[in-house]
Amino acid sequence: MTESLLGAGAVLGGFALLFVLIFRRFGLGATLGYLVAGAVVGPQVLGLVGDAEQKIGVAELGITLLLFIVGLELNPSRLWSLRKEIFGLGLLQVVLCGLAVTGVVWLFAGFSIASALALGLPLALSSTAQVLPMLQSAGRLRTPFGERAFSILLFQDLSIVPLITIVAVLSRNPADAHGPPGWQLFLYTILAIVGLVLAGRFLMRPMFRVIGNLGEREMFVFAALFTVVAAAAIMESLGLSTALGAFVAGVMLADSPYRHEIESDVEPFRSVLLGLFFVAVGMMLDLHAIAARPLFVVGMAAALIVTKTAIIMGIGLLFRMTWRQAFALGLLLSQGGEFGFVLFAQAQNAWLIKPEAASLFGAIVTLSMATTPFLMALTQRLRTEPIVATGDREGPRADGANALIVGYGRFGQTVAQMLIAQGIPVTLIDTDIEMIDVAGEFGAKVYYGDGTRLDLLRQAGASEAELILFCIDKDQVTLDLVEAVHTAFPKAGIFVRAYDRRSLIKLKGSPAAAVVREVLESAVKMARLAMASLDIDEEEINRSEAHYRARDKERLKAQLDSGDFRTEAARMLVQDVREELREGG
Repeated sequence: MTESLLGAGAVLGGFALLFVLIFRRFGLGATLGYLVAGAVVGPQVLGLVGDAEQKIGVAELGITLLLFIVGLELNPSRLWSLRKEIFGLGLLQVVLCGLAVTGVVWLFAGFSIASALALGLPLALSSTAQVLPMLQSAGRLRTPFGERAFSILLFQDLSIVPLITIVAVLSRNPADAHGPPGWQLFLYTILAIVGLVLAGRFLMRPMFRVIGNLGEREMFVFAALFTVVAAAAIMESLGLSTALGAFVAGVMLADSPYRHEIESDVEPFRSVLLGLFFVAVGMMLDLHAIAARPLFVVGMAAALIVTKTAIIMGIGLLFRMTWRQAFALGLLLSQGGEFGFVLFAQAQNAWLIKPEAASLFGAIVTLSMATTPFLMALTQRLRTEPIVATGDREGPRADGANALIVGYGRFGQTVAQMLIAQGIPVTLIDTDIEMIDVAGEFGAKVYYGDGTRLDLLRQAGASEAELILFCIDKDQVTLDLVEAVHTAFPKAGIFVRAYDRRSLIKLKGSPAAAVVREVLESAVKMARLAMASLDIDEEEINRSEAHYRARDKERLKAQLDSGDFRTEAARMLVQDVREELREGG
């Protein structure tokens, strides 16, 4: 048994690694590599590994972990701020696309209404596992466009519960006749979510606090996996979506100081199990049924892509997106998704579709996923907003500059002038039209453009630049953006202006060469001048500065380790501490 398990693992891992590397090399994404690897090692090609049903049962935990990590990235305040996009864009997309694709399946595939619903509604869902990495690698996950795409994907994930309920209501399987009615499942869902919220507040957070104080990394890993499995098991016992339970658990921990630690611990398990899920799906594809009807698979995949693109583009225009952004959103979400495989299995168990139909539509989902990278690449020029703003304001161009400075406000101007004084060529980029015009009056050439976009940075010459300096204010520069810029332009040193300590904490672990708090040095300078005006000896002033910097450095290190800016608050030099210092010399 052990040899069989190890042998199957070695074969699956080897083929998955090979095909993922090949597919990544051609920009097709890891998901398709896993699916093809599964099909090749499965019983219908090489027959090296069997029992795909058992493997997919274990690997579905990967989907659960994916939703848990999505929840960790979405704290309750951000979830509330996106409520209009989630329940506006998301609801319209799932309902309109689901009904439209159901109509296409019913008209052109000859299925009954019940079967068409069981196939069409899942096809309305897009691939979270494919789209989120694409947004992240492009540095657009935290942009308005990325947040809208994320909101739709999130609502799609939440809609799994009602979709499973619909399949259960339509079931023709006598074994399902005694299951709970839909209204009861809905009530269970509400009660389970409330229960998980309370458990997160009063059980999970205290538990992680205790583990954090112990400093045991192994316990963090164990506790994180226990949290996911326990939340999923509670949902499963009620006949609900395990993924939804994991998502709620993630949201409840999203604003805890241990979020980054938990995420880093769970991520490797999520990657492995999600890959195994797609491998198992590939093994279960009925290639003979697909080979018998290739035109049907290609035609339905094309119909799916065109239908979803058109409807999502229309919804985007309704929400006041430009036609380019709406078109890009439609293409990005035009494919079927991984949850379609889960729902097809549910429909098969409910006797709504035959295994051959599940394989055919699984192939349709796979083919639609394969087209997304090509469609996004082919339409890049059409989708990209014009760089030029209005009048004669120019977009950036590569002019051999050693340094790109994004943001030419009061901070960026000082940085730029010091570099220019040293003879370093710079390219200046900003989106403030008024500032660009005023800078032009003083002889400074500032190009118009959003310097957080990778395509614009590339156009400005980032591939050859030695320095990329983000001098924009607030929290516009995120960890995702810095990582994406570093991946795209590895030769350039990245420097970031941070708004405050919280910004520094959010950028922990980033590949930036340096992150600088914007007011620290000027505040220290003012304090020195103030003390000098009181005739305090310069040596004493230097001692005060050194003492402050040492305490501040220790406090910041502790905050970075914990992820909570409230950590080590006692190290702040408040009035009582100052008096103690005077008395103690």
